[in-house]
Amino acid sequence: MRILLGSPRGFCAGVDRAIEIVQIALERFGAPIYVRHEIVHNHHVVDDLRAKGAIFIDDIDDVPRGSRLIYSAHGVSPQVREQAAARGLDVIDATCPLVTKVHIEATRMAKEDYDIVLIGHRGHVEVEGTLGHAADRMQLVETVDDVQHLDITNPERLGCVTQTTLSMDDTSDVMQALQARFPQIQLPRNDDICYATQNRQNAVKELAREADLIVVVGDPESSNSNRLVELGIKLGLRSFLVQSADDIEPGWLSTASCVAVTAGASAPEVLVEQVVARLVELAPDEARVESMPLVDEAVSFKLPTALR
Repeated sequence: MRILLGSPRGFCAGVDRAIEIVQIALERFGAPIYVRHEIVHNHHVVDDLRAKGAIFIDDIDDVPRGSRLIYSAHGVSPQVREQAAARGLDVIDATCPLVTKVHIEATRMAKEDYDIVLIGHRGHVEVEGTLGHAADRMQLVETVDDVQHLDITNPERLGCVTQTTLSMDDTSDVMQALQARFPQIQLPRNDDICYATQNRQNAVKELAREADLIVVVGDPESSNSNRLVELGIKLGLRSFLVQSADDIEPGWLSTASCVAVTAGASAPEVLVEQVVARLVELAPDEARVESMPLVDEAVSFKLPTALR
C-alpha cells in the first residue's frame, strides 16, 4: 500500500505567527497570558499552550483588569477592542494579517457608503469579528440560495468580502450568483483569498489523481480542514477528518491501494507523522511512504512590534 503525503500541508504563516506570539509572550512576561478564543483551531496546540500557562477565554470580562491579553489569529471586532481598552488590558494582536486586510477593506467600503456582503460560515469566530467592522452595513451569505434573499438598498454601491479560510473554489458559486443578481458588485480580488487555503486544496486535487482514500489531519472546528474533506468527497475519494492517529479506523484500509495524507492549516506536523506511523502499522500489506514534491510557500509575517 502506498501512503502519499500532500504538499503543502499543515501550518500556514498566520498560524505559525500566532503560536509564536503566545510562546514568546509566555517566555518574556511569564504566566498567566490570557488569549481570547483558541489561538488557532487545533486542540493539540491549544492544550500545549495551556500547559505552559496560557488561559483561553471567550469573554473579555473574564480577564482581570490590567492583565495581558492576546487576540487569536481569527481577529476580533472593534467592540472587543473597546472592551479590552475599558478594562485596561495590555493587548498583543495575533490576528492573521490576511484577516486584518479583510477588516480594513470592510471598514473602507462602509465609510464610502457601500453595503457589504460577507461570504462565510455563520458562527465562525473570524466571521463574527469581520461582521463587527460594519455591523449596520454587512450581510452574511453562506449559499447561493442566501443570495436570492439579500435586501440591498443600492445595488450600485455594493461590495463583497470573504472569510479568509475559504478558497476561490469554495466561493465561486456564491460569487457568480452575486454577480448575476448585482452586476455592479465589487467582488474580492484573487489575492484577498488566503493563499494557504487555496494551496492545500490544490494539493488535494493532485492527490486525488492517485489516491482512493484521503485522511485529513485537523480539528473539527477548523474551517479549512473541513473544506479539504469536502473537496476529497467531491473528487470521489473516501475522505476522513482525524484529530490524531487514534481516530483511524483499520477498516478504512481494507480496500485501499493508495492512501493520501494531508493536514489543515492549523495542524502541527507531529500529528501528521503520528498518523502516517499508524497507517503503516495498520496497512494490510507492506506500506511505502512517498511525498508530493515539497512546496515552499515563501510567506512569513512579522511579529507585532511589542514582541520584536
